[in-house]
Amino acid sequence: MSLPKTLAEDVSRNLVMVARLIDEDPEQAYAYSRIALRLASRVAAVREAAGFAAYATQKYGEALAEFRAARRMTGSVELWPVMADCERGLGRPERAMAMAGEPEVQKLDKAGQVEMRLVAAGARRDMGQLDAAIVTLQSPELASNAVHSWTPRLRYAYADALLAAGREDEAREWFGKALEADKDGSTDASDRLAELDGVEFVDALDGEDEAENPVARDRGRDAGQADPDDEDDDEDDDVAEAEADGTDGSTKA
Repeated sequence: MSLPKTLAEDVSRNLVMVARLIDEDPEQAYAYSRIALRLASRVAAVREAAGFAAYATQKYGEALAEFRAARRMTGSVELWPVMADCERGLGRPERAMAMAGEPEVQKLDKAGQVEMRLVAAGARRDMGQLDAAIVTLQSPELASNAVHSWTPRLRYAYADALLAAGREDEAREWFGKALEADKDGSTDASDRLAELDGVEFVDALDGEDEAENPVARDRGRDAGQADPDDEDDDEDDDVAEAEADGTDGSTKA
């Protein structure tokens, strides 16, 4: 559906802001998506953007409605996995599992099929079927040495499921494989590996000014470093001793 030029420009500006903010400020992205939706609710791209903005803010019912609307307008199955994940977000993992068995899945490209597998495994875990979740993730895509955009997340999900099942050694191996494939840092596989190995990270902000850090100042005293306040304390002690002796603390000829 085409829009008048001025209206199209307004809608485009809001969609650009949705795309720019959805990761760093999803609430603000959602606000922009609502403006675009108000301006052009019959445009499939607007409904899809509104769906992703709602999804990012965990408004799963609203997101699902927008994704369904976009799918009706385009006839595409591309949104099928995220629609199934919305069902999970709404506490209906059995519906997500049912969607994983629908013919639409066969129409997805490889990335979409892997995404659907991830959603199905998550639904299995939601239902307490941990072993089934592990089996769901075992696939030619997982076994392949080739690295694709979805490889880190697939390996990470498998490692996480193994760890939940108490299979720590296997989990460590697959977190390592996820890290090898994760060139963009899309997962926290490195942190999970460090946690399994008992590594603790120290805050780099420990080097704050000692004058504002009583603990650091105490450490300085212990190390034999002079503290300016100690000089004042020594002078006060001298005065107190002089007064006790009946003198004013001054040196007389």
